[in-house]
Amino acid sequence: MSLVTPLPGIAPESRSQTMRALVLETQGGAFRDTVAARPEPGSGEVLVRIAASGVNPLDLKIRAGSASHAAHPLPNILGIDMAGTVEAVGPGVTGFRPGDAVYGMTGGVGCVQGSLAGYAAVDASLLAPQPANFSMREAAALPLVFITAWEGLVDRAHVQAGQRVLVLGGSGGVGHMAVQIARSFGAEVFATASAAHAEYIASLGATPIDYRTETINQVVARHTAGLGFDIVYDTGGMLDDAFAAVSRFGHVVSSLGWGSHKLAPLSFRAASYSGVFTLLPLLTGIGRAHHGDILREATRMAEAGLLVPRLAPQHYRLGDIEAAYQAIADRTAQGKVVIEIA
Repeated sequence: MSLVTPLPGIAPESRSQTMRALVLETQGGAFRDTVAARPEPGSGEVLVRIAASGVNPLDLKIRAGSASHAAHPLPNILGIDMAGTVEAVGPGVTGFRPGDAVYGMTGGVGCVQGSLAGYAAVDASLLAPQPANFSMREAAALPLVFITAWEGLVDRAHVQAGQRVLVLGGSGGVGHMAVQIARSFGAEVFATASAAHAEYIASLGATPIDYRTETINQVVARHTAGLGFDIVYDTGGMLDDAFAAVSRFGHVVSSLGWGSHKLAPLSFRAASYSGVFTLLPLLTGIGRAHHGDILREATRMAEAGLLVPRLAPQHYRLGDIEAAYQAIADRTAQGKVVIEIA
């Protein structure tokens, strides 16, 4: 278990072996801005000099101790997503070399050091080359939300050209990734959002649906002549609507299937359901290379102009962590919040 050891009073000649880090010592407590030992890459790992750390709503739950499925023993460093530059490679690493720009979903859960720090030693299989046309800030906004969207649409539902895809919560983190992935496969995409986000949804090439003015049955009647959608992606808290909206032999995917739900509407349509739990490779060590492969698809899409993350306009640094977290908690962030590591 590699927990963080603060190192106060570091002599100048030792600073090359240290790094700045935000350490969380108690659930719900304040972050401590401190100096910690810089990690060394082990077998199969690379040392990454972190340039940007993406912040997800899950990070707030981990901090509060309200995400039992994403336990992270303390004291430790949070931060699931990152982008940075390879500083050194450990034994057995052949796919990366010092100087490579990389990104990935690399820690912040399961006692794996997160990205709110200057450096991290991470499993090389979790990483992919950063899109050449993206900044570090843009790259750090992608991993968790893109992987979650891809696993649902591609790995589980096998999205295809010509299918009708409904994304419930299309302007959110996973939602706007799902819209772009489905569009890249040639699907006809519809996405629910508030009226304030309709223009953004349309700019992604999807048909916006105002969930406040139409019931799910009205949506199905108006856009599918009552037949339903081939794939419905519930990005959180709308699973019953998803079951009501799917077509015969269709597929419902959910990344947040909390609560109790009646399966009869799904069964009556002979439809399928798949859950997505993106953290499994980090928590179990199984399937990590697939995450790296998925992010290579993200890089391909980004460089082809098929993928653009929605970033919050505000720029945050490590010292702004409380303001960054508050923007997510208050739902005032218009896009993905990213911490730039100075």
